[in-house]
Amino acid sequence: LQKSLSEIFGADQYSRARKEVLTYMFSRPMQMALYFCTGVLEDETLFHHYALNVPFYTHFTSPIRRYADIVVHRLLSASLGARCPLKMEKEAIQKQADHCNDRKMASKRVQELSADLFFSIFVRVRP
Repeated sequence: LQKSLSEIFGADQYSRARKEVLTYMFSRPMQMALYFCTGVLEDETLFHHYALNVPFYTHFTSPIRRYADIVVHRLLSASLGARCPLKMEKEAIQKQADHCNDRKMASKRVQELSADLFFSIFVRVRP
């Protein structure tokens, strides 16, 4: 898909912007990952990562980026014995995960609306 988009859009001043916007629009239908506390879910198939085809999966980035990543770092450190366990009940952790998911969805929606606005203006001003 990326190669096709690169070939189709040429090399004018707007080619990169067109490619980025359409690539983003093509990837929108993909299911977004959700944060959850494993202790509140009974169905372990929900831990599965479809694209990687692994039964148990966790993902986190640098803890300076998102609160959810800080929580994952703390829980992982505690599970490895590198720090004291968190003094949070699993329901409280799930509540934090739900809040992070809500904020992430709201952010994604604003990003989508911004891309839609850019694309509609671009289409209107270009012949």
